[in-house]
Amino acid sequence: MDAALKSLSYPTADGNLPEGVRDLNGMRNDNAPTLVPAPVSAAPVSAAPLPVRPVEVAPQPPSAQRVPDEIALGRPSREEAEAAVRTLLRWAGDDPTREGLIDTPARVVKAYDQLFGGYRQDADALLERVFEEVEGYSDVVLVRDIPFYSHCEHHMVPFMGLAHIAYYPTKGVVGLSKLARVVDTFARRLQTQETMTAQIADVIESILKPRGVAVMVEAEHLCMAMRGVQKAGVSTITTQFKGVFKADPNEQVRFLTLVRNKG
Repeated sequence: MDAALKSLSYPTADGNLPEGVRDLNGMRNDNAPTLVPAPVSAAPVSAAPLPVRPVEVAPQPPSAQRVPDEIALGRPSREEAEAAVRTLLRWAGDDPTREGLIDTPARVVKAYDQLFGGYRQDADALLERVFEEVEGYSDVVLVRDIPFYSHCEHHMVPFMGLAHIAYYPTKGVVGLSKLARVVDTFARRLQTQETMTAQIADVIESILKPRGVAVMVEAEHLCMAMRGVQKAGVSTITTQFKGVFKADPNEQVRFLTLVRNKG
């Protein structure tokens, strides 16, 4: 879809982009080629200036950003989003004007606003308040079985499961609900399970500065159960260890034992 939108802005015949590079009813197109003057070598003053040529700079993938920048093309309006849903309904072979589907575009856009609300949340801010009055407690803190629902960035099909987080505090502990909110923040974005696992561990290490962080995510991917090989009930497990958990295999064993010990 990005490629299709991007193709709507072209340089003019002289190599320049239309002023403001605006299209799609005035939306700004930041994916348009960036104009950079070509290097100018030593030449007589009378020499004609070298032409300006477009240079494309690859943007940083949104999944690599903790709080992604606003969508490159500007966030579409609700009306544009609903029109896109109607287009998909027609492509699927149905009639978006029939009674059962007439309100579906509005419902889908409203649902997406919640399902992908993580793009508007700041995981760093969730961990900023630390409780230091913990009577010198410095052993492991484990929050396990945190349910989450996310969407595969490859097919936009859900995957869901449980996240388990452990850390060794140094300057204090964070509210337990905040760890669950961190999981939700990253889950409510288009994701891969591997990226989500790393993001959770990275933000905890960055903000809390613990002696170690361990994260395990186990999930079932409906893109594997509903399409492709169509194998339901298959679990995917990803882990990320930092600090003492990464340096000491015994700490990893302890973490995994605590996660699996349901008694």
